[in-house]
Amino acid sequence: MEIAQNIKLDNDRKAASAGALLEEIESRFGARILARQSTCDGIPTFWVERATLKDLMRFLKHDADPRFEMLFDLTAIDERLRVNRQGQPDSEFTVVYHLMSFRGNTDLRVKVPLQDADLSLPTVSDIWPSANWYEREVWDMFGVRFDGHPNLYRLILPPTWEGHPLRKEHPARATEMEPFSLDEDKEKIEQEALKFNPEEWGMARKSENSEFMFLNLGPNHPSVHGAFRIALQLDGEILVDAVPDIGYHHRGAEKMGERQSWHTFIPYTDRIDYLGGVMNNLPYVMAVEKMAGIEVPERVKVIRVMLAEMFRICSHLLFYGTFAQDVGQLSPIFYMFVERERIFNIIESICGARMHPGWFRIGGVAQDLPRGWEERVRELLDFMPKRLDDYDKMVMNNGILKRRTQGVGVYDTEQAFDWAITGPGLRATGLEWDYRKQRPYSGYENFDFDVPYAINGDCYDRCAVRVEEMRQSLRIIKQCLDNMPEGHYKSDHPLTTPPRKERTLQDIETLINHFLNVSWGPVIPPDEVSVAIEATKGINGYYLVSDGNTTSYRTRIRTPSFAHLQMIPEISRGFMLPDLIAIIASIDFVMADVDR
Repeated sequence: MEIAQNIKLDNDRKAASAGALLEEIESRFGARILARQSTCDGIPTFWVERATLKDLMRFLKHDADPRFEMLFDLTAIDERLRVNRQGQPDSEFTVVYHLMSFRGNTDLRVKVPLQDADLSLPTVSDIWPSANWYEREVWDMFGVRFDGHPNLYRLILPPTWEGHPLRKEHPARATEMEPFSLDEDKEKIEQEALKFNPEEWGMARKSENSEFMFLNLGPNHPSVHGAFRIALQLDGEILVDAVPDIGYHHRGAEKMGERQSWHTFIPYTDRIDYLGGVMNNLPYVMAVEKMAGIEVPERVKVIRVMLAEMFRICSHLLFYGTFAQDVGQLSPIFYMFVERERIFNIIESICGARMHPGWFRIGGVAQDLPRGWEERVRELLDFMPKRLDDYDKMVMNNGILKRRTQGVGVYDTEQAFDWAITGPGLRATGLEWDYRKQRPYSGYENFDFDVPYAINGDCYDRCAVRVEEMRQSLRIIKQCLDNMPEGHYKSDHPLTTPPRKERTLQDIETLINHFLNVSWGPVIPPDEVSVAIEATKGINGYYLVSDGNTTSYRTRIRTPSFAHLQMIPEISRGFMLPDLIAIIASIDFVMADVDR
């Protein structure tokens, strides 16, 4: 009861602060604000004209109360086929800025309407450095130009790609395009496009004293953790620059989200952060539930939390082992993979699958907990704490690992805000901020756990935070075990998908409803929503736009890894190549989470 009261008081304070901020924005920019939009997520949303954008953004970053320290996301919407846009300014393409205030614990959404004939905006990369990649992505996917951007060229797709894939006219399937062919002339063009030109990457070939060496790290190298390339500029053994090159793992996940039904897209979410399992399902199904007005039973909330924390431990174990391996300690990863497999066995006994169970549903979970689940979860709680203590002695107290990682790749909280760093990477800078605590979802407000944080912001601290997070996850799982509510594993709401199978044999109307919800999917009312969670690698969020149909009109997947890789040049210059390997390992990313 006390926790709930504190949360209510905190929400009241936030509402009052947000109200004062909105009044200040309207008093300063009133005539230049085109519209205010209401969305079911309650995030204040302003439409502004292009000429006002930079002034508003500078005010929000530097002078507003509270300040919006982070550009959390930047994306676009092709509005040309959208039907339900009541109260919104005329727009063929809309660029959407999602800002976060950590000190004020609030969000703000800014939208700018554009016409296809004039797709250009001023860059905000001089206000938030993290906008660099986000603006390049919007150019790549939609064709929106950002004037003043330091290096506006394709980010995810090859330089020879024709068109912008997230435009509505761009094909979604290979069967909608001409069969691929590669004649001799085209092969020459493709080969020429692959040539490395340092000037195009913002690198000089030589200094006053020496010529630089250029080296490719990746895209196929075990220390880059996937199909990921870093172009290195070296002066002897010292890193002058290290420029990331992504896109090798791009599969068009957002495009898929706009052609699958609301229900059938759930398994695709598993493959975003493919180490996070059902944790990927959670923000997506919660976003759909918010638009549909579905309240899930308490039992569902606790089941979801329990499974999400199990996957947090599995993901952190993989990070822990590969982090030690990358700095030269080979044995821990073999021990940690054994524990990870034991947890996967427990997950499989509950969900029926291991890494990608796709087990969460709109309105609930796929089925109720099986008989004997308590014994399997208790088994995890019995063996895991002792193993974590052993790993402390083996890894965290190892003198060589400390010398390789302490004081390496350091950044502070303000730098983290500038580069949109969230999760353990942010908490390692001394900020005790966790989405599960500050903005509880799925019943996290009912759990007792601590938020681990460190103060040095280096590679070692980023690992130490994740290690302690595993212990806190075990605390949460134990509370799930001890306090699992009774009740249904799905909501009785008509848009819950699919409805519970056992009721289909009772009457023909329920059978028809089940058939339609499975084959076509539910019809979600027109609205927009952003929902985020504290995922394994940081804050993961879905921004969904419904046009009142069985499919999403716009599916935006905001992943932490995409933002985190941008910071590699900032924190690696001046170090040596082995230090870069430690820095990369400490970020904890997967390329599917970056490229989508």
